[in-house]
Amino acid sequence: MSEEKSMTPSEIVAYLDRYVIGQEKAKKTIAVALRNRWRRMRLDEEMQREVIPKNILMIGSTGVGKTEIARRLARMMRLPFVKVEASKFTEVGFVGRDVESIIRDLAMTSLNLVREEENEKNREKIEAYVENKIIEKLLPPLPAGASEQKRKEYDISFAKMQSRLANGELDHLKIEVEIPNPTLDFGTGASPEMINMQESIIKVIGGLGGKKKKKELDIKEARKVLAAEASSELLDEDKLNDLALKKAQEGGIVFIDEIDKIAVSASSGSRQDPSKEGVQRDLLPIVEGSIVNTKIGQLKTDHILFIAAGAFHLSKPSDLIPELQGRFPLRVELDNLDEEALYRILVEPDNSLMRQYSALLAVEDVELVFGDEAARAIAKYSFLANEKTEDIGARRLHTVMEKILEDISFDADRHKGEKVLVDMSLIDEKLKELVDDEDSTRYIL
Repeated sequence: MSEEKSMTPSEIVAYLDRYVIGQEKAKKTIAVALRNRWRRMRLDEEMQREVIPKNILMIGSTGVGKTEIARRLARMMRLPFVKVEASKFTEVGFVGRDVESIIRDLAMTSLNLVREEENEKNREKIEAYVENKIIEKLLPPLPAGASEQKRKEYDISFAKMQSRLANGELDHLKIEVEIPNPTLDFGTGASPEMINMQESIIKVIGGLGGKKKKKELDIKEARKVLAAEASSELLDEDKLNDLALKKAQEGGIVFIDEIDKIAVSASSGSRQDPSKEGVQRDLLPIVEGSIVNTKIGQLKTDHILFIAAGAFHLSKPSDLIPELQGRFPLRVELDNLDEEALYRILVEPDNSLMRQYSALLAVEDVELVFGDEAARAIAKYSFLANEKTEDIGARRLHTVMEKILEDISFDADRHKGEKVLVDMSLIDEKLKELVDDEDSTRYIL
């Protein structure tokens, strides 16, 4: 286990506080669930098998931070994470994505994560491989039986070339490298039958992706190709697959959004909806624990953490089939965002919208300055727009900010070297009439 994975629940919550405002109950519940996984890995094998993950059902309107909490956690802890929308799936026997594709996506995410980690561990070897390959192509090789003097001269030339390469002096030169042909790929979401068909087609046509073509690239671009070549030469693919399977099985997080869209509301007049209930029943074995065939091997889902989320405006959690309800024992309700929460979202997080827009315009040498009164006004107008129309939570801030800054962004080249103040007069000019007119609010904000 890495140091990050041994973070205490309070440390996890403190990290999330940097990006997600409020929602303390949700943060606490997920932090404990992650800590319990760390605790489980320290039990004896027999007890490990008995401890199953406590899956979480998050209930809250759109834009209140459900997805952001899960995504930030996965990024912080370097865990395989996939987000899917339950409404995009169809039950077995119908055309569409089958639910097992969730686990196949998770397996490939895990493989990419493990590959990155192993590449980082072998960074020096990969850089040495790339450097040697480039210099070999730039320096004529020593002839067989070269004298000792020639060898010394070659070594001096090699060292000089190394120095110039490290300084970027040779990046403009072109060298010929071999690039693999693209392979035929139906994607990670393909069913096992499609994957088998893909492999059969490749065998029949002689391995479409097996050959390489030569291409002349400048050294800067060639480095990327040679680094990928070095990675495949230095890393054991079977070992990578095994590591990826283990990482996905023990640390994978699957975030199922819009789960309320496959719930069948009792008030809808019919309790039976074959399509929605079919998707729920297809999800059940994966959440309960099953084995799914993936490109990297058989992946057991018993200890993957599933986090489901939904607004549940037209249905309620009890409208899910009982078996699926039972697999999400932890329920947490997220708060709707009031005016104060929207203000804090604007100014407090490390990645706040104000910081983002200031950074974007700083690229064109424009200093964007927001007054505190202006920030509170943006939050107020966003809150009013949410009240008058559909409540889309913090996402309303994006719409409002774009409306306020569209002219400044458009004319950024004319403001080069200037300090531009976003104040109340600008905000009122851009927003007051729109928010007062409900029809305009509905269509523009």
